[in-house]
Amino acid sequence: MTTIPKPTATTAPTGEAEVSDEELKFVIPGDRRIEAANAITTRAMARRLPQLIRRSLALGWQVDRAAVIALLGVQLLSGVLEAFGLMATTGVIKPLIASQHISGDQLRSAVPSLAVLSGAIGLRALLGIASTALSARLAPRIAREAELELLDAATKAELAAYDNPGYNDRWDAADRGVEVSRDLLTEAQYILGASASLIASAFVLTAVHPILLPLLLLAALPKGVASVRAARISYIASLATTKDRRLLGMLRWYVVDKQTADQVRSGTMAPFLLDKYRTAGARIDRTTDQATWRSARISLLGGVAGGLAHAVVWVALALLVFTGQISVAAVGTAFLALGRVSAGLDGIVGYGAQLFRTGMYLDDWADFIDEAGGHRIDRGSQAPAAPTVVRAENITFQYPSADRPALDDVSLEVRRGEVVALVGENGSGKTTLSKILSALYLPDQGAVSWDGTDTRELDAHATWERVAVVPQAYACWPLSARENITLGQATEQGDAAVLAAARAAGADEVIDGLRSGLNTLLAKEWWGGQELSGGQWQRIALARAFHRPAGLLVLDEPTAALDPRAEHRIFTGLRQLAADRAVVLVTHRLTNVTIADRIVVLDKGRVIQHGTPEELLAQQDGLFRELWDLQNERTGRVPAPTNSNEHVEPNQSALF
Repeated sequence: MTTIPKPTATTAPTGEAEVSDEELKFVIPGDRRIEAANAITTRAMARRLPQLIRRSLALGWQVDRAAVIALLGVQLLSGVLEAFGLMATTGVIKPLIASQHISGDQLRSAVPSLAVLSGAIGLRALLGIASTALSARLAPRIAREAELELLDAATKAELAAYDNPGYNDRWDAADRGVEVSRDLLTEAQYILGASASLIASAFVLTAVHPILLPLLLLAALPKGVASVRAARISYIASLATTKDRRLLGMLRWYVVDKQTADQVRSGTMAPFLLDKYRTAGARIDRTTDQATWRSARISLLGGVAGGLAHAVVWVALALLVFTGQISVAAVGTAFLALGRVSAGLDGIVGYGAQLFRTGMYLDDWADFIDEAGGHRIDRGSQAPAAPTVVRAENITFQYPSADRPALDDVSLEVRRGEVVALVGENGSGKTTLSKILSALYLPDQGAVSWDGTDTRELDAHATWERVAVVPQAYACWPLSARENITLGQATEQGDAAVLAAARAAGADEVIDGLRSGLNTLLAKEWWGGQELSGGQWQRIALARAFHRPAGLLVLDEPTAALDPRAEHRIFTGLRQLAADRAVVLVTHRLTNVTIADRIVVLDKGRVIQHGTPEELLAQQDGLFRELWDLQNERTGRVPAPTNSNEHVEPNQSALF
């Protein structure tokens, strides 16, 4: 994600130059999808369609093999029946036109062919119903399987991917592939059906006269070229509007989500946000309209050229009859075969263009799955034990869009049984450092080791099993209280371990107040759920961290929403929790860091002080002592009035 200046300027303060606000733009550096789309040709589509059909059948094969086999059998049998039906047409027509008067013998001689024709039509109708039912069965299963693979790939991307410009664009493009995946097999099935009809009709048409088939194939070419170009225009338009469609999704969330609903109202922001929504929507409409008109013009030209080419085919058929090269009886069969071949070609071209466009979206999906949006986790395979020592050595880390490192040549270590506090002003790198120690991020330079093993060599998921993190923005999962603590990973001790973790976090009082205890669904917006306050949720978040296996415990502002009594309970029990854990504490409340064994003070990504609380407090000119004094400088107070009629002016210092 990058920021690009808006074309409209805002009003600048008097005496200053007019400036422009920056606006969200989503750009994928090095993105070649539009370039690739521009390279789409009819020849490319002809090469690609068999691959896409195989892909659709492969996806179907993953979810329901029997249904795929049945679908292929239905298409094959339908083609055979169509050929028999067309051949039988000659047997029906020929006796009826042998003379000017139709006799009973002529009618009787036409009965077998008529029976074959009728039976073929009836059976093909039944097979069509079966084909539609099989496609309806497979389509939603394919879409669900595609989405599961996409979700699985997303969980296998490095956490740093979310900070990388373009990752979310690739996700959105892949998600669009999931949306159209349900159409993949249906479109492939239509092409298979059209192909079966085409082959059967072409066989009959060639039997009537060999020249008719190449003429008809040539007649279908203009429409095919037009369809491919129209599909290319539609796909490029979709790519061009990706950034604005993402922006609409973000604005929609900010307008209606509960977390921002109060601020939308108190800040009277609704008209402003809705105007941004309309502006982005208008850009999408302009791009879409341009693409639609271009596609319509191309389709019109293709239709006119195709119509002229078909006229040539019918003229050729008339000449063949006139010169006696085909019989009058065969004309009826040829007439039907020509119609079927034409319909089959139109189906292959039309559905082929749709399938080709669907395939381009599926390419985005497949690319994301293969690469996890270009950020697939690629680390070692060692599974670590609970670390005794977590050490950072000269690590540097910079976010992709930042102009300076978030951490610059930082070194420290955390040992099991001790609490190390990270202190510093906003933006000093505390949270980033805690994520690197947790192996959620990998450093750009330097190394983080667990008991001497570089985290790059450790299996990521096995490492995270030894990490417990309470982030500043903790998740409020719409799950039961039990699942919110276990995170779906119960231990052998079962609820005993859950309740022990809850007691350590002060969440036992929360659970006792729930109508169904641990079984209570914590989601007010869901039917039957129960909502918690911010402080209650923070206790649950702490309990889930305490429930995790022993390892590295990271607490990032763990008591920001707690009242003094609950906060005191957490920090008095933290030393006991640290007995079998290495604990990293990130907080701005400096009175809480006095329980730490060591304090590391960060400033603009660098370590500028470290030591025990007593040592840092003794450094009168150090940043820690300065922050400590600022936080504890609360000398002003409002004196209580002596009676209800006496008014005392408040001490202004009490306001600060």
